[in-house]
Amino acid sequence: MDILVTLGRTLGFSLAAGVNLYATVALLGLAARFDWVTLPPQFETFNNPWIIGIAAVLYVVEFLADKIPWVDTLWDSVHTFVRPVGGALIAVASLGEASPTVAGLVALLGGTVAASSHLTKASTRVAANASPEPVSNWVLSLLEDIFVLGLGFITLQYPLAALAVCVVLLGVLLFAARWIWRRLRRRSPVPS
Repeated sequence: MDILVTLGRTLGFSLAAGVNLYATVALLGLAARFDWVTLPPQFETFNNPWIIGIAAVLYVVEFLADKIPWVDTLWDSVHTFVRPVGGALIAVASLGEASPTVAGLVALLGGTVAASSHLTKASTRVAANASPEPVSNWVLSLLEDIFVLGLGFITLQYPLAALAVCVVLLGVLLFAARWIWRRLRRRSPVPS
């Protein structure tokens, strides 16, 4: 059962980090600092006031940047490299003591999950920016914030439920990516 709880925390926090790394880190830090839930000792890393403060400030910057069309796309472009690494580091932190091989595998898992949620977020934002109405950016941004905080709280309180949510969401992302890929292949001309 412990392995499923760890996997739930790994996937939950990594998926959330791919959408908003700073909110995820701030939430982990605040939960550790104020004992909202009993976290494993390995999450004490996030209990540092500097980490909480920097994550909170960067979350505010991201919150504002996400509301401005095309600024959000530029922000997401820069974070294409940052969020997967952050997801990998959070995943490794969720392990605690582990062999280098297991830590490496979990880092790959966390980075991949964070990258998939990040790429989904970034591509959705590009599509929203192409629409003529200005409201979709605000709505998407607020939904992303609610998603990250909601998934973070579920992951903190109910890691097994977070595992189920993440498996379903990752399955949907995989199905959608496969569907898009097939549609693109049908539209591309066949080389002669």
